[in-house]
Amino acid sequence: MDHRQKNWLEWLALAEFVVNNEVHTVMKISPFMANYKRELRIGGDVKKKGKVEKATEFVERIKKVHKEAGVALKKA
Repeated sequence: MDHRQKNWLEWLALAEFVVNNEVHTVMKISPFMANYKRELRIGGDVKKKGKVEKATEFVERIKKVHKEAGVALKKA
């Protein structure tokens, strides 16, 4: 890392990855898990086939997770 911190742009993607993959102390899940119901990983098989969630199911699940996270944060 540059001691003058002029290379922050090189580290931005890594910082975003770390923040989104860190388990929140109150919610007990990572932000990525809260939004996508899976762990954030580096790499992987982009051609992997699997079940695709319907958009309406995704929206309802995300609303539920966000509501639960909000309740947990208010308690904290």
